[in-house]
Amino acid sequence: MVTKPTGGTVERNPGVEFDESWFRDIRLNFPGIKARADTLGKRRSVKKEWQAAWLLRAVSCLDLTTLSGDDSAANVKRLCFKGQKPIREDLVDALGVRDLNITCGAVCVYPSRVEDAKKSLAVVNSSLPIASVAFGFPAGQTPLSFRLMEIKDAVAKGASEIDIVLSRALVQQGKWEEIYREVKLAREACGEAHMKTILATGDCGSLENVYKAGMVSMMAGSDFIKTSTGKEGVNAILPVGLVMVRCIREYFKRTGFKVGFKPAGGIRSAKDSLVWLSMMKEELGDEWTHPNLFRIGASSLLIDIERQLYHFVYGKYAADHEFPIS
Repeated sequence: MVTKPTGGTVERNPGVEFDESWFRDIRLNFPGIKARADTLGKRRSVKKEWQAAWLLRAVSCLDLTTLSGDDSAANVKRLCFKGQKPIREDLVDALGVRDLNITCGAVCVYPSRVEDAKKSLAVVNSSLPIASVAFGFPAGQTPLSFRLMEIKDAVAKGASEIDIVLSRALVQQGKWEEIYREVKLAREACGEAHMKTILATGDCGSLENVYKAGMVSMMAGSDFIKTSTGKEGVNAILPVGLVMVRCIREYFKRTGFKVGFKPAGGIRSAKDSLVWLSMMKEELGDEWTHPNLFRIGASSLLIDIERQLYHFVYGKYAADHEFPIS
């Protein structure tokens, strides 16, 4: 019913020299952006087996996340098990997709829990990527030397993806060259680990700042740009996402390098995941609907996707407690 959602290999973004002329005079039409965002998910409706296929694609793009103060080895182990086998066995068989070996895109944890994730995945011989937040997440208020040390520590423990966060103060003050230098140092600290840069869009102050922060982050070598930490008052919303993916499109036109996109924070329903996927397909093309270029950061979303797949298979809804807790 669906093809395996791998997406193939993408050449890493090496970054370019800082050039403020790429974004200095950017002006954005908020009413136009909002009008376009409002059409997403309304003009087209995905139903029946096509909806099931798109939901499986969404699962493959999911960064299954736990970022709580009470995280422990036990709940990280549970998270890893769910990330490796995200869909109930009976649903996998009923959908006829067992040979696709669908997993989540990654599991995402704090640096102190990376070793727990690595041990849990080693038990089942899984190659599921481990993403770690770092660089002073979520506030970005610690000294630069500490933030860089945190990245190196997470990579040394086994993280293959690092989600860093920008300094909101620098964004609000328009200190773009300083942001460029910090992100470039973070990219160097990541080494071979892929780097996702969180813009914390709810704290950027304007859509123009969102665009500028995204462009500077890509110039400095970010492999992905990400909306939010999930801790801001406003997280992943479609108008901001639209600005970011068009920034990605512009960067690709200028450099030929493909940068990924990750909305995070507040995405809880299967319907929401379909809307975000439709935006990626319409704005950037099918290649950006695969996990190598698109991720969704979430913790509770997977349960609702499973409920929708259960309804497709059995014609009725199940209670949340009938699914393994992610």
